[in-house]
Amino acid sequence: MPYPIEDKFVIAVASSALFDLKESDNVFKEQGEEKYRIFQRENEKKVLNKGVAFPLINRLLNINTEEHQLVEVVLLSKNDPDTGLRVFNSIEHYNLSISRAAFITGNNPVRYMDAFNACLFLSGNAEDVKEAVQLGYPAGCIHPGDYVDNDDDPELRLAFDFDGIIADDSAETIYQQEGGGLKLFHEHETRNASEPLPPGPLQRFFKEISKLQRIDIEKNLSDFNYKPKIRIAIATARNAPAHKRVITTLRELNILIDEAFFLGGINKNNVLSVFKPHIFFDDQINHIKDVSQQWPSVHVPFGISNKLKL
Repeated sequence: MPYPIEDKFVIAVASSALFDLKESDNVFKEQGEEKYRIFQRENEKKVLNKGVAFPLINRLLNINTEEHQLVEVVLLSKNDPDTGLRVFNSIEHYNLSISRAAFITGNNPVRYMDAFNACLFLSGNAEDVKEAVQLGYPAGCIHPGDYVDNDDDPELRLAFDFDGIIADDSAETIYQQEGGGLKLFHEHETRNASEPLPPGPLQRFFKEISKLQRIDIEKNLSDFNYKPKIRIAIATARNAPAHKRVITTLRELNILIDEAFFLGGINKNNVLSVFKPHIFFDDQINHIKDVSQQWPSVHVPFGISNKLKL
């Protein structure tokens, strides 16, 4: 019988997102592939430290129960199976229920996302993520940071920018490219307040995580003391009157979020330091650099904000 992965919430993750691979990456860059292979074999029983995406992946997998196996995490790796053994040994050490993988020696494994029904690919390799997004795959590059997880906190909190993440960047393009700045942007968004924006690169992931949140709540409705495991926030530079189009888009998606911040240029870290996300997604690297000093952060290299930097 084929495995019904089509019925699950699936994330694809590279070992560079799940674990801290700085040491082995330096060996590869400075000494070459053969020395890297030897290094990985000699250290294959040495457990890798947790990476930026670990808090997200661990909490997602903890949503599963014996009765309800809702979440699947698949390892997509540029390693071959031999050098990848250390990664699986570390997965086993941390009791992560990850059993499926694709090892694509030296190549970008993102083309196998559809085969695993993955709604997101996370990697620490910026070039792989850039290629994935250009090919139309939902992908993000984890940004280095010093976040220390609180294992006693079982809740999973996700924060999203809006334009260039959940929605496309058509409104952002008017702001940045057409010379009108904030005034033209607000006029355009006011005229189109009742029109939902087209989907952005992570809209499917956003919809799937919202669906997973609803399932978790619904299967525990009889427990009045139950605290939902997932909490979702939007932190956007939009403010009134441009906030209306965000709400219109969310209504079209039939999604109710837990918290929304319409910041109008206020530093996103001000509110995220209260929300305390286990992952934050943004298309603008300047926002990511700031937030990642405190919270796990992912850059999605999509749209006009990234093209202007090329």
